Amino acid sequence: MSGFEWLKPAVVLGSVLYAVIGVVVLWVSFVVIDKLTPYKLWEQIVEHKNLALGVVVAGMFVAIGQIVAAAIHG
Repeated sequence: MSGFEWLKPAVVLGSVLYAVIGVVVLWVSFVVIDKLTPYKLWEQIVEHKNLALGVVVAGMFVAIGQIVAAAIHG
């Protein structure tokens, strides 16, 4: 029965809480970087179809995601 330790409500709730915290940190970091750049990142990616900027932002999300995951995991 020890194979189902991860199904305990406290473990599931903790995982969901850490996932929400990770998404919030990722979103806040995007907003901060958007404020630091001289143009609107979302507008450049969506309206102007700036593929190069999209790739840079995707790389930023991956890097920040790894940092958040490492910070949560310990």
